[in-house]
Formats: sequence, C-alpha cells, structure tokens
Amino acid sequence: MSRKNSIVNRLDNLLQAKIHCHLMNIEVLLENNVGVAEHPDIMSTIESELEIVAGFEDKRSCLLKYFSED
Repeated sequence: MSRKNSIVNRLDNLLQAKIHCHLMNIEVLLENNVGVAEHPDIMSTIESELEIVAGFEDKRSCLLKYFSED
C-alpha cells in the first residue's frame, strides 16, 4: 500500500469513527432523555449532533471522491 493510500485509509477510518461517535450521542439522547441536565433542549442538541455528522460525512465524501484509488 502506498503512503498516499495509507493516509487516505486512515483519514477515512477517523472520519467514520467520528460519525459513529456522534450517532451514538444521538442514540443515547433518544433512549435516555432523562438525567441529561446539561442538555435541556433535546431537539436542539440532536440537531447539533446531526449537523456535526453531516459535516464529517461531507468531508468523507470529498476524501473518497478526490483521493480514493478504489
């Protein structure tokens, strides 16, 4: 594997991990909406998490579109 492919693959893995992390945050908010004192506005918090996910998905899409050799 070339250095370029190695970097692209690792960055892809990092972006996927960040996506999954924020999706898990949403799952936790949806399943356990009591006891989350620092997030009184659940809808707004979920929307913020979705915006973060969308940003990472856009970055991943660009990475794969322009730099993936698959």
